[in-house]
Amino acid sequence: MCGIFGIITLKPRAIGKDLVAGGRRLSYRGYDSVGCAVLSDGKIDLRKDVGKVDEVSKRLKFSEMYGDRGVMQLRWATFGAPSRTNAQPHLDCNGDMAGAHNGNIVNTPQLREQFIKEGHKVRSTNDGELCIHAVEKYYDKGFDMIESIRKAYEDLRGDYAFIIFNDGEKRLYAVKKGSGLVVGVGRDEMYCSSDLPSLLPLTKKIIFLNDGEIVSLSPKEAKFFSISDGKEIKKKTVSYRKSPEYARKGGYEHFMLKEIHEQPTAIEDLVELLDESKYVDKFLSFIDDSDKVFLAACGSSYHACLLGSYYFGNIAKKFVVPVVAPQFISQYGHAVDDKTCVVLVSQSGETKDVLNAMNYAKEKTDKILGVMNVIGSTLMNSSKAYLPLAAGYEVSVPATKTFLNQCVMFLYLAKRMAGESCRDMGELSKLVKSTLNSTTRDCKKAAAYLGRWDELYSLGYGSTYGIAKETALKIKEITYSHCEGMYSSEFKHGPLSAVRRGYPVMFISSPKDTDVMVSHINEVTCRGGKAIVIAERNESMVKNADELIQLPHSGDYFSPILATIPAQLIAYYMSTRRGIDPDFPRNLSKTITVD
Repeated sequence: MCGIFGIITLKPRAIGKDLVAGGRRLSYRGYDSVGCAVLSDGKIDLRKDVGKVDEVSKRLKFSEMYGDRGVMQLRWATFGAPSRTNAQPHLDCNGDMAGAHNGNIVNTPQLREQFIKEGHKVRSTNDGELCIHAVEKYYDKGFDMIESIRKAYEDLRGDYAFIIFNDGEKRLYAVKKGSGLVVGVGRDEMYCSSDLPSLLPLTKKIIFLNDGEIVSLSPKEAKFFSISDGKEIKKKTVSYRKSPEYARKGGYEHFMLKEIHEQPTAIEDLVELLDESKYVDKFLSFIDDSDKVFLAACGSSYHACLLGSYYFGNIAKKFVVPVVAPQFISQYGHAVDDKTCVVLVSQSGETKDVLNAMNYAKEKTDKILGVMNVIGSTLMNSSKAYLPLAAGYEVSVPATKTFLNQCVMFLYLAKRMAGESCRDMGELSKLVKSTLNSTTRDCKKAAAYLGRWDELYSLGYGSTYGIAKETALKIKEITYSHCEGMYSSEFKHGPLSAVRRGYPVMFISSPKDTDVMVSHINEVTCRGGKAIVIAERNESMVKNADELIQLPHSGDYFSPILATIPAQLIAYYMSTRRGIDPDFPRNLSKTITVD
């Protein structure tokens, strides 16, 4: 979830100070490297490296950078490991054009090969550099900057925004396609940034861009053009008076809620990335060639592995064992050999328990695969093959986007391994958005009831078992109530004794398991318990559930993924009703690096 920040001013000055300040205000988005490019005395001054804004700025003297226009970028790695070379901004072949992007260019491998064959000086493995070469390609053929950006837009697949300038004209250009981009109007200067909060200390005059729009900035004006036909369009300047913190959260009360609502975009980015990736087949070849396959993870990632195991078994007919990473060595360690594949799953790529399992397994097999959200992490660098989650940075401690993208990835991989088309995966993003819109009211109602209880159960069956476990974890994490996630058919073997009048039990069901789940629901309701059910609508569920949170019709494999949305919303609204900050629950951290 990179951040870009650009300035163009009437008279040259030490704009590095403002670029650094803008970068600091973007740092909440998460990043691993930082850089600045400023036009100074007719030449582009580029400085960048791995590290935090203040440390790199002090070492490379960003604040002393002098000129009339420039761009700063905070990079959160997706394509290309964190390094000085991969850090942004980037230059074109001759060093007379510079720019930086925010987002993912999903056809990076293909474009990189193409540009190298065409003779471009491609210096990095980062996708942001391809934005510059894509514009340069057409600019060198005689097209102006607006037309060059329009043509580059068609070549660059994915969701992104980028800022670019050259040494030949006093303008700053930017384009939006999926990722955030906002213009700020100052006095004899203009600003452009990934998000609103970074602009508010400089100006309250704001212009919002839509996807498919280009902005051309001079110190005194902003002109906007349509990608579709190149014609100039008129945009309104608004006066924005709300606080930077409100803007940081995108108008949501908490980052967790913001990140829940970002999930449709995160899924879309992941599916596009996997569609274009040349590494999926390599990743799957290790699994296919192995006699034993383990999915090892902790917490939310382990719950995704439970669903992933179901997908591999039912779709790809591949026996895959999900295991909690700390348990892997003691329970399965002696069974690992050179025909064993170990898939390690970690949001951060630095989870100590996962790395312990990885280091043990590496002594016995070279089939070590990684799934992580942080490029450049230990897990990524230690894996024989890896796939990124492309979920963007999560500020909130509880996993939302990363968990959902793990589930989506496992479904995608199982379908590819089975030789099935993944074309329908493109519908998931729309279905998740529909689920958000249709279930929020019922989730608030359920949260109001569940919030009265300090203990409850979350039950799943078949494909929804992992989702039930994740639901329970979310409730425990951010409400401080005890919620136990179980396989629903196990509930009668002891925990049923807890049920009394009004006692809440949540049930999460896929369409194929309706009959058995109705039986389990009645075990609770006939004893006076209250059954809150997350499932697709059918007459059996309507008749037997006390409350039905209705999912869109999607089928047995999409349904568990969609069920995650109301589970997250219920936990969130339970938390806020209790006055708890769900973004930073007590005693927890985002990355667990101790045994």
